[in-house]
Amino acid sequence: MSQEKVTLDVRTAVRDRYSKIAETFEAGTPANCGCNTSVSSCCGDEEAEAVNISAIEKFYKESDAATLPEDVTGLSLGCGDPITLAALTLGQTVLDLGSGGGIDCFLAGQRVGPEGHVIGVDMTPAMLEKARANKAKIGADNVEFRLGEIEHLPVPDASIDVIISNCVINLSTDKPQVFREAFRALRPGGKLAVSDMVTDGPLPDGIKSSLSAWAGCVAGALDVEEYISGIKHAGFEDVEIVPVYLDREQVDDAIRQLGGEIQLNGLPKEAIYKAVFSAKITARKPA
Repeated sequence: MSQEKVTLDVRTAVRDRYSKIAETFEAGTPANCGCNTSVSSCCGDEEAEAVNISAIEKFYKESDAATLPEDVTGLSLGCGDPITLAALTLGQTVLDLGSGGGIDCFLAGQRVGPEGHVIGVDMTPAMLEKARANKAKIGADNVEFRLGEIEHLPVPDASIDVIISNCVINLSTDKPQVFREAFRALRPGGKLAVSDMVTDGPLPDGIKSSLSAWAGCVAGALDVEEYISGIKHAGFEDVEIVPVYLDREQVDDAIRQLGGEIQLNGLPKEAIYKAVFSAKITARKPA
C-alpha cells in the first residue's frame, strides 16, 4: 500500500471519528473519542482517582475550565493541559493545532486577554461548527476558528507567539511536517507547548496498522526519542518532555475496542502499560 493511500485512509478515519463525536454530542453527556469508554478524554493519567472522573478534573487542575459551559467542557478530548504548560501572557497570539470543540482556545483567550488573539485550526467541519457555536455562546471575541490541516496551517509565516496542541499531533501520519509548519508559523523566540501521546519502545504491528487505533490516538504515537528528534530537526531548541503514564483501565479499554483481534506479538500487558504514555512537551524557536 502506498504512503499516499495510508495517509488518506488514516485522515479519513480520523475525520469520520471526530465528525461522529461532534454530530452526536449532547451537553451533559461527555463526548468520547473511542480510546476509553469510561472517561470524556482521549487519554488519561495515573493521577485519576476513578475512571469516571471528568477530563476537566483530571487535566485542567490549574485552569479556569470549570467556568466554561458543558457544551465546551463536554467536548474536551485531550490528554493534558497545554494552557498551563504554555504559561500564556496578555497580548499574545496563540495557535491551537486540532482545536476540536474549542476548550483550549477559550482558555487561551482568557489568558491573553482582549489585546491577544487565538486561532483554532481543525480539519473536521462538524467540530468547527460546534466550536463556532460555542464562541458565539461564550462571546469570545478574541478567538476564531479556521478549517485546515495541521500539516498545512492556514496562517502566515512568523505570525504566532505560542502554538499549543492537545492529543492531536499523534493523529498525523506526517509529524515531521507538522513540526516544520509549527516552526514556520512561530515568530522568533516563539514557544511550542503540547500534550501528546508518545511511546517508549515498540508497539505491536497490529496496533500500528489499525485505523481504529489511529483514530483513537494509540497507533499514531511516535517513540519519544523520534518525537523529540522531529522537533529538533524542524529547528526548535530547548526541547523538554515530562511523561504522564496512563491508568491501566484505559489501556485495557483501548485494546478491547480494537475488537480483540490485535496480536500483541508476545508482549505482556505490563510492557504495553509502560509503552504508551501522555507527555508534556515544550520547545522554542530560536530568537
